[in-house]
Amino acid sequence: MRKIKDIDPDVHVGEKLDVESATQVDNNVLDIECIDYVELISGNALQAVYYYSQAFGFKPVAYRGPKTKFKDDITVVLKQNDITLLVRSPVTPDNPLNDFLRKHGDSYRDIAFRVKNCEAFYLETIKRGAESAETPHVWRDEKGSVKRAAIKTYGDVIHSIVFRDEYEGLFWPGFVPYEDVFPALPDGKTVGLKRIDHVVGNVEDMNPWVKFYEDVLGFKEMLHFTDQDISTEYSALMSKVVRDGSGKIKLPINEPATARRKSQIEEYLEFHLGPGVQHVAFETENIIETVSELRSRGVDFLYVPETYYQDVPARVGDIKEDLNTIAKLGILVDRDNDGYLLQLFTRQVHQRPTLFYEVIQREGSQGFGVGNFKALFEALEREQAERGNL
Repeated sequence: MRKIKDIDPDVHVGEKLDVESATQVDNNVLDIECIDYVELISGNALQAVYYYSQAFGFKPVAYRGPKTKFKDDITVVLKQNDITLLVRSPVTPDNPLNDFLRKHGDSYRDIAFRVKNCEAFYLETIKRGAESAETPHVWRDEKGSVKRAAIKTYGDVIHSIVFRDEYEGLFWPGFVPYEDVFPALPDGKTVGLKRIDHVVGNVEDMNPWVKFYEDVLGFKEMLHFTDQDISTEYSALMSKVVRDGSGKIKLPINEPATARRKSQIEEYLEFHLGPGVQHVAFETENIIETVSELRSRGVDFLYVPETYYQDVPARVGDIKEDLNTIAKLGILVDRDNDGYLLQLFTRQVHQRPTLFYEVIQREGSQGFGVGNFKALFEALEREQAERGNL
């Protein structure tokens, strides 16, 4: 650990920007460059950081909290290739994040978009009917400035709108290197997670939120799955996928469908106390190596029965990966007109059945594994039955 330099508390206070004078960079004011970060609200950020670094191969790179004269909460920034994960916990008893945690447990609160013009993007979405979560502000230090605003989406989830082209610092003004505050964690090796492929939300009624993304953010509906596509003997759900114009941002939205028993979406909504992020999907370029490493670190995945692999050659055709290895690791395979994909889902990583992760490798396919839905949801139902919630 190194001595932290004196930090001016004012660096944590953003300066409010004049929204009405915002000008567009070009006609594509709602263009999104990428997902800038996803923010997980956790009951214990420091323990969560240890888990995500040791189990999932993320490296903690930046810190903000009481040691930097920010007394309200602790935020740790973790990185792995193009993925930025924020883990944040309240410190003071009256911090509103305590209410979020009491209601939802550990859950993703922010899916942040990186944009070219924060003020213009924010103003356009408000004109289109978005509800503001944070007006545009700018934070400055000797490394430059970062601008941020935010709008509300389903449940208590928000989309921050971030402009950071004029910042050369670590992450954000007021953050310091993680190792200035805490000892380096063992084994900084990554597991091959490259980027966020998609983020899935669970809601009571998906159509108003599909319309929200279309009307407010200019997204288009990419795919639509009915309860005939996603069903088992006992439960069903429906899903629509929206994406931005470039196809970089993909956001599936699920709702429960009427069935004989409680669906996993209904279970989620019951335990999460409303809509929220169900899972985050991380893309890898070598799922065999990634899943092998994750399993060696203790990450637990859903069980896939051996019978699933009996019809894979006929259903999927030739793939470059060894089928025996895929079966041994429990990886699911699907093909569409554009190619194939491989995917696998972790078991729940929180004591509530409200948060898990997906690892996905795309070989041309831009789908979501519709051919795997039955096997996946039967696996999820086995988990529900063990919890007594099916």
